[in-house]
Formats: sequence, C-alpha cells, structure tokens
Amino acid sequence: MSNNIISFKDIKFYNLSPKKILDKMTDEGGYLVAPAASSLQKIDNNRHYHAALKDSTVAILDSGFFCILLRIFNKVKIKKLSGFLLMKNFLSRTSIKKKRILLVNPNANDSKINYRFFKKKKFLNIYSYIAPQYNAPHLFNDHKLFKVIKNFKPDIILINIGGEKQELLARCIHKNIQNKKISIFCLGAAISFFTGAQAKVTVLTDKFYLGWLVRWIREPYKYWPRVFNSLKLMKFFF
Repeated sequence: MSNNIISFKDIKFYNLSPKKILDKMTDEGGYLVAPAASSLQKIDNNRHYHAALKDSTVAILDSGFFCILLRIFNKVKIKKLSGFLLMKNFLSRTSIKKKRILLVNPNANDSKINYRFFKKKKFLNIYSYIAPQYNAPHLFNDHKLFKVIKNFKPDIILINIGGEKQELLARCIHKNIQNKKISIFCLGAAISFFTGAQAKVTVLTDKFYLGWLVRWIREPYKYWPRVFNSLKLMKFFF
C-alpha cells in the first residue's frame, strides 16, 4: 500500500485528486470504476464483478463509509474522490468538451435528458446509446454497442447504467476494442446529480461523506437496503 495507490482485495484504488485522475485516464485510456460500499461488500460472492474491479485501470474512493473504514483500521489518509466530484471536474474541463463522447444510458428518458444536458454544457460531439438490460453475463458482449464504438470512434465512453453491471460492461468493451486509448468511465448515476434527475448533492455534503444521506432522505425505501448492505463491508476489516 502506497500513499497514491491503496490495494484492497487486489483492486487498485487511486488516492489522487480529480485533476490527476482525469489526466491519467484521458492520457492513458482504460476504464475507471467507482464501487459503492453496498456493491463492494459482495466481491467474495460475485467473481465476475470482482474481476471487473481488479482489471480496472483506476478505482476511485467513491464510498464515504469505505473511506472511514480505511482511515480507522488501515490508518490511511484518504482523498475521497466520489463519482459526483469527478463528474463535476469532468463537466468543467474545456479540453474534454472538444472530445468525441459516447454516452451509454439505461433508458430512452435518461438518454434524452443526458444528451440535452451535455449539449447545453457545450460538449461538441455527443452520441447517446441506449443499453439493453444485460440480465445475463453473455449479454455484456454487446455487438451492437461495439459497432457504434467502431463507427463513432469515441475518445471517451461514459457509462451511466447501474453498479455491478457497468463495470462488467466496461471490462468487456476494453477487451474487445482495438483502440486501448479510449477512456471509459463507470460513474453510474453521477450525471443525474447535475441534470436534476436525482437528489441534489453539494461539494460540502460530498466532502463530509453525506451524499448517501441526501439520497436516503429523498427516497428512504429505495436507499435503506443499500445503507444496510454497506454495513456488511466491515467484515473485511475484522
């Protein structure tokens, strides 16, 4: 374990600033993951998901609860980098706005909202793809999506589907594309914090690890199971 890379269950978590993470990803390519605590606690029972995290180019410390556990038990000074904060920096970088960006969205409504949002933010070249359900492992080998990538030739792929699926899709894309310099970001619903489709999170609430609380207050029945499952992450520290 170093100051910049924290190894956890063979997953490389980068303890760096948003600027350095974006520089690394846009310069080198590969795929980035931001696992939630509720998903991370499942890695012993989900080998496909665990493999996708281990093979990622960069994993970021998105989970506030995970950061707290690392601080307490591993005595590591953490630079928490949530999907929200990374997306905030992504949206403000002028050089990225000039790149060809492929959005992979979960449905037609989100596709429409996200496409309009990126256009409003002056991104110059956007293509929006509506993903199928990916309800079985072989479906991640999405030949229709591979064809879109081949024809559109994106510099960046932004995957906006749910956790535990987006990582497997990113791994499959990265293995199948010829251009390994394409940067693939698995940030799930992070874009919805900015489009208004999800509860508003601020830099302050994110800094103090309270993003989960904002979402829980807005949709308690939806997020309570995630909070409960996140607590199971403690099993790896005892």
